[in-house]
Amino acid sequence: MVSMHRFAFLVLFFLIFQVHAQNQFSKQFSLNTDNDLYTSVNRDRYYTSGIFLSYKYAAKNLKNNEVNRIYEWHIGHEMFTPQKAIVTSANEHDRPFAAYLYGGFGITRAYDDHILRTNFELGMIGPSARGREMQDFIHDIYGFRKAVGWQFQISDAIGVNMDALYVKEFYTPTKKRFDISWITDASLGTVYTNVAAGLYSRIGFSPLQKISNSIAFNTHLNVKEQKRKVESFFFVNPMLRYQLYDATVEGSLFNQSSSITYDVKPIVFHLQMGVLFTAHRFNLGYVYHFTTSTSEGLVHDGGNIYGTIRLGYLFD
Repeated sequence: MVSMHRFAFLVLFFLIFQVHAQNQFSKQFSLNTDNDLYTSVNRDRYYTSGIFLSYKYAAKNLKNNEVNRIYEWHIGHEMFTPQKAIVTSANEHDRPFAAYLYGGFGITRAYDDHILRTNFELGMIGPSARGREMQDFIHDIYGFRKAVGWQFQISDAIGVNMDALYVKEFYTPTKKRFDISWITDASLGTVYTNVAAGLYSRIGFSPLQKISNSIAFNTHLNVKEQKRKVESFFFVNPMLRYQLYDATVEGSLFNQSSSITYDVKPIVFHLQMGVLFTAHRFNLGYVYHFTTSTSEGLVHDGGNIYGTIRLGYLFD
């Protein structure tokens, strides 16, 4: 888990770089990276890496009761490995090597006290997703041994996925330093099919912004009367997910030639907590994740941890 020294450094860092001006930005480039190296240099297993690039922009004309509407184009790459990326025997693979490479388009509609985000993705799982090449690149950077066993990865298949996320204000006291929102998330497709629900709590180091104009839910871009304001808060987001299907574990429904597959565990608990803040034209943050085991047969069945580093740059 993130040490208290690291956490104290993060808090000091964003408090120093807070900016108290109000600005209006309508576009953003962002880079989010997931890696278990962000929590421990000795951990390299299961969901081990994710890289996500996106371009977001605010709509000029709003409809009905919308407070804001954000369009997003994005590309992503996710990578999964067994208990160790250097196991040589297929018998030691307690989950498949797998990678998922995709592009997508999403729309976030923000209202006064709730948000609806819909998203569509199209991509590939399997060797065409270049998981082996990506892991070799990352290992070369850190001087780690090259991964072996990618010849047993999930076979090639097309990935088509749709996702809907709904956020509703649940508790908002008048002092605006703390709030709770209810989140429901559902995915349907050839890669992931699941439904999840949980709570998102913000504890503000400065007064919290409404969920319709916050970096917490990527609703901070605008072209109308609203302006982006200073944000700095700690958040906790526990979620319970019911899994129906995961092609990175079970293999594709349309290509059953994968040599190593496992069954998914139907119930998964996912906890994320971290700090998010604004600094000039930037949004920055660090997120710690804990997820209970997502599939059967894992050697390390006590869950998995990884971290996320968030970076967003805003412009007109």
